[in-house]
Amino acid sequence: MSTVLEVNGIQKTYGAIEALRGISLQVEEGEMFGLLGPNGAGKTTLLSILACLLDPTSGSARLFGRPLDRRDHTLRPLIGLATQDLALYEELTARENLAFFGKLYGQRGKELQTRVDEILEFTALRDRADDRVGTFSGGMKRRLNLGVAVVHRPRLLFLDEPTTGVDPQSRHHLFEEIRSLNASGTTVVYTSHYMEEVQSLCPRIAIVDHGRVIASDQRENLLRLLPGSLTVRVNGPTATLAERLGKLEGVKVVSSEGDALRLSSTDVKATTLRLIAILRELDIELLDLESSEPNLEQVFLHLTNAAVRDT
Repeated sequence: MSTVLEVNGIQKTYGAIEALRGISLQVEEGEMFGLLGPNGAGKTTLLSILACLLDPTSGSARLFGRPLDRRDHTLRPLIGLATQDLALYEELTARENLAFFGKLYGQRGKELQTRVDEILEFTALRDRADDRVGTFSGGMKRRLNLGVAVVHRPRLLFLDEPTTGVDPQSRHHLFEEIRSLNASGTTVVYTSHYMEEVQSLCPRIAIVDHGRVIASDQRENLLRLLPGSLTVRVNGPTATLAERLGKLEGVKVVSSEGDALRLSSTDVKATTLRLIAILRELDIELLDLESSEPNLEQVFLHLTNAAVRDT
């Protein structure tokens, strides 16, 4: 894969306030890249810079190998941005909104008409194409907001909280649209406060806090930053079993009581397989097994210290 976006030491200050303190990251072509951070971490500032809406105080970025500069208008058609605040004209219809934004990117005539029809189909809004957006539900507006962001076929799409305030059905539909865009070759940078969304959608994730990247890795590696747990009940000598399990790499016997053992493990799946093998070897009957793996929200709270952020 080639690098679509390369960010090197970007800083942004507003007087004495440091919004970004040297952000560096890379996004590869075709990726669905997750960007997480608590309120005030600098995510929106970073997206504004990368979408050519704001200049950094220092540092640089490259888009498709070219210097990212908001005065370079030839870069704009390569980028799509769906903002957390809806970028729609409520007095216009869905069709008129799409046509308006398409014209801003130079689309005209039959090309524009065809693309508007494609987006209406893609967002499941064909039946409401000629209704005013002000009459739409929150979920319909979110779908149209995504459609407006991709009407010009961008190669890189920034999504800033794309499912805010929508019902589960609309959220599911948005996921399908985003996955479809990514499968067709669009590189996606996805930010959300809903950790389960990022965990489900994004194979690689960066976590930003206080204007810095504090972690960036494959999802599986981030999840391994915290141990999982297993609770085992057996019919047999737990002391012998505990001794064997305690020798496994990444495994710790947390407690042993009666016929039950509680373990922590840095790799729950691998430990479960080894556990079953040891039980067979020792001819010990397994009565019950419960396992729990860390999720992205737990890792996020661990890395950012779980304190409430108001700004």
